[in-house]
Amino acid sequence: AQQPGTPLSDQEYRQFFKFLRITIQASTACHLRELYGCKNLLVQTLDKYENHGVIPPGPICSELPGNPFFPNFCTFSLYRCIKKKYFLKV
Repeated sequence: AQQPGTPLSDQEYRQFFKFLRITIQASTACHLRELYGCKNLLVQTLDKYENHGVIPPGPICSELPGNPFFPNFCTFSLYRCIKKKYFLKV
């Protein structure tokens, strides 16, 4: 472990920026979803990409304790966006 207050190593910086870049991309996708809704072609393309080419019709069950059920993938994705739980899986 590094001393508190010291800079990250090159390897740690790569991991840090990799995670940051992914989070920013997820946040941007959420912003598009909030602006245009789930019927937007770009949003649907992103949803298909996330699900290997098919948007699950629903209902959707998630790893989330307490709110495990969503009527469709759009609702599930919007929930992830609102809660900033970008990498929550079905």
